[in-house]
Amino acid sequence: MGQGELDYELITPSARIATATHGGRAKCLQRLLRLDLPVPKTVAISFSGVHSIAAGNFEDLPEILSNFNNNDLLCVRPSSESLDWGGPSAIMNIGMNNLRYEELKQKLGADAASSIYINFVQAYSLHVARLDPDIFNPVETQNSAALAKVLEIYENETEHEFPQDITKQLSEILRSMARTWESTTARLLRQAKGAPLDAGLGLVIQVMAFGLGEGECGTGTLQLIDENDGKPKIKGRYKEQSQIRPEKSSVGALYLTKDDRGWSLEDNNEEIFRQLVEFATIMRLKLREEMQIEFSIQNGILNILDGVRTPRRSQAAVRVAVSLAEDGIISRNEAIMRVEPRAISELLHRQIDPDADRDVLGSGVAASPGAATGKIVFSAEAAQSHASRGIDCILVRRETSPEDVRGMHAAVGVVTERGGITSHAAVIGRGIGLPCVVGVKDIRFQIKRKSLICNNGRQLKEGDEITIDGTSGDILFGSPKMVEAALDDAFQTLLEWTDEVSDMTVRANADTPQDALTARKFNAQGIGLCRTEHMFFESDRLTVMREMIFAKSAEDRRLVLERLLPMQRKDFIELFEIMKDLPVCIRLFDPPLHEFLPSDREGMHDLAEALGLPLSDVVRRVETMGEYNPMLGMRGVRLGVTVPEIYEMQARAIFEAIVQVSKEGISVVPEIMIPLVSAKREVELVKKRVASVASQVELETSAEVNYKLGVMVETPRAALRASDIAMNSEFLSFGTNDLTQMAYGLSRDDAGKFMSQYVQQGVFQEDPFHILDPEGVGELVKLGADRARSIKPNITLSICGEHGGNPESIAFCHQLGFHYVSCSPYRVPVAKLAAAQVAISTQIS
Repeated sequence: MGQGELDYELITPSARIATATHGGRAKCLQRLLRLDLPVPKTVAISFSGVHSIAAGNFEDLPEILSNFNNNDLLCVRPSSESLDWGGPSAIMNIGMNNLRYEELKQKLGADAASSIYINFVQAYSLHVARLDPDIFNPVETQNSAALAKVLEIYENETEHEFPQDITKQLSEILRSMARTWESTTARLLRQAKGAPLDAGLGLVIQVMAFGLGEGECGTGTLQLIDENDGKPKIKGRYKEQSQIRPEKSSVGALYLTKDDRGWSLEDNNEEIFRQLVEFATIMRLKLREEMQIEFSIQNGILNILDGVRTPRRSQAAVRVAVSLAEDGIISRNEAIMRVEPRAISELLHRQIDPDADRDVLGSGVAASPGAATGKIVFSAEAAQSHASRGIDCILVRRETSPEDVRGMHAAVGVVTERGGITSHAAVIGRGIGLPCVVGVKDIRFQIKRKSLICNNGRQLKEGDEITIDGTSGDILFGSPKMVEAALDDAFQTLLEWTDEVSDMTVRANADTPQDALTARKFNAQGIGLCRTEHMFFESDRLTVMREMIFAKSAEDRRLVLERLLPMQRKDFIELFEIMKDLPVCIRLFDPPLHEFLPSDREGMHDLAEALGLPLSDVVRRVETMGEYNPMLGMRGVRLGVTVPEIYEMQARAIFEAIVQVSKEGISVVPEIMIPLVSAKREVELVKKRVASVASQVELETSAEVNYKLGVMVETPRAALRASDIAMNSEFLSFGTNDLTQMAYGLSRDDAGKFMSQYVQQGVFQEDPFHILDPEGVGELVKLGADRARSIKPNITLSICGEHGGNPESIAFCHQLGFHYVSCSPYRVPVAKLAAAQVAISTQIS
């Protein structure tokens, strides 16, 4: 360690080096030395030392240089705590000057020596002198004449001779790198990658191992896995007699590329290749990670310059973690902790290839992950028509409604002008695994003219091909290259491991048999929310629903609903059969009835014709049912109290379905959930009617009907009065989509227009519809949970809003001791991994 303010260490096996003080690269180099790997001599400057350098302290520089030989050339590399946080560019060949050039020219030849000197001058000019890199464009070769030209350009631009003293060179390089790290731009960039505000930077100064000389010489990298899928494969790059790092090229299982030739085990370099593979294997075992070796060979002698975590895509990250655990190198719990939950979602859907060109037309809210390419259509009917002809299409709407669901199923992706993360299009998109971008601001939607106008004047019409990226929110022209979904054996193994450690179970929001099958595929532990209203928008049911709405008396409504009963009963039988003995929570009818009525003149005319009524009667009825704010109007339990026939029909369908599947040996205790409750009396009224229906079915079938009755807590008053409501409930499930909407006074369909600006300006830390707000909405959830438990300590508590698939929100639910979370089927794997990670973290702490 330096004796002045500058804190540094010569890296040895016993040196005081730590990731938290010197960075990950410095610590890795020490670990490589402890494994007896041939690492060139290296000095590590600590975070505090770099900060001191930024302030102008260079007192210990001569002492640092005393660790190296006088004729050594050096390189300086960043060493931040996390490789992902980046850092200033490395600078090679420090110490190169006119005298050293003459020496190397004798050993390596004029061109090789010139190349080394030119590379150093250009790097110094760019990163230290801050010159425009374009000034060197006239220099196209790397020989003695080019070197003279480069030195002349430097002197003309700076009005100084290129520094010849290594102390001067190193001090300026260290100062520049230290100040670059502490600049505002660099701080903002690394904070965006998750770095804390006070993240430190270390620097490592290492002897250059050229990979240049008379014998076998070169530089390269080697790794033991394919970075795309994580399967074992020896890969790397090798450049003979050069310091230039070319683009990575693929290699076979037994060789690295060496220029255009193969470097195989049969060549004379078999021993070097064997050493590299052996070193990489040792690093995997001892460092407990798949590592990429950076190496150089000089006159047949191998040097290990660095070791970094092998870059990998999401599929590879999962396989590597599982493989390391199966080989006994890490524990299963550590494997679970090593996989980023959000990366899992990339495996469930097609994605745009990261290397593909992106012709971006506009962007919006990334509402449902995955990518899809198709022809633009502007109506659900057009989407269905295209699907019937086998043509992929993207459904474009101002906003979607329940009537668009069939069109959404027919399309390969959805784009809407309005909406946010919990809008209708977003929720349905995530539920059926459909890529979706909503709240698009920089494209004008002309639905009637069937065109889209981009900000730059570019116009798209129906039939044009576009691609939507529901992971980033971008809308692109054409069809870029895709990466297919990858649900391999490693993915399934990891999901199975999560069940072994989780304290909470994960259910799926599933409305259809297809949703339920998807939930089972991802090992969901039941259905936490079945929204029954989506079952009534099928064409054969919609007309019956409209007849019920136009019925003039309760008895007439019951007669119409009797025609829906067998259809609803069949729905529940299918769900129970698919889920078998897993729990199924069924939410009773929730939306306002006007959603089932046409809004345009043509639709009203068709309805009048279907019902045999005068058009004026239909128009009058539609207008009468209109509400200024239907989401706060006659919906949910309010319909159940004022139009009880609907809930009675649904309850009967549930109970008759139970009786039917019990004959098949399936044991089901359905959970019947009442939506939009605000008062204890609402629950009492619905509970009494449901119990009456259950008694009737038991009497008619001579079979016992068991069920649980609970409440969906989605109004602030329900949370505040949870102690009253819990008295008549066996479970409470917090519907945080509506609860957030009501707590904030925000429309979840319109908030997307300004939410990004609110987050950017720090009004909200995150979009509260995306991540549960722990201080506001979360306080209501906690208060409701506590008050419910004060009456019923063992009451079942859960979340069934879209927050149930968000890792941060899952951690909050775990903290409150919730029994389960429920989310869209395609978010189940993400939720299972997040729930397992929070359970493991709790055990560790």
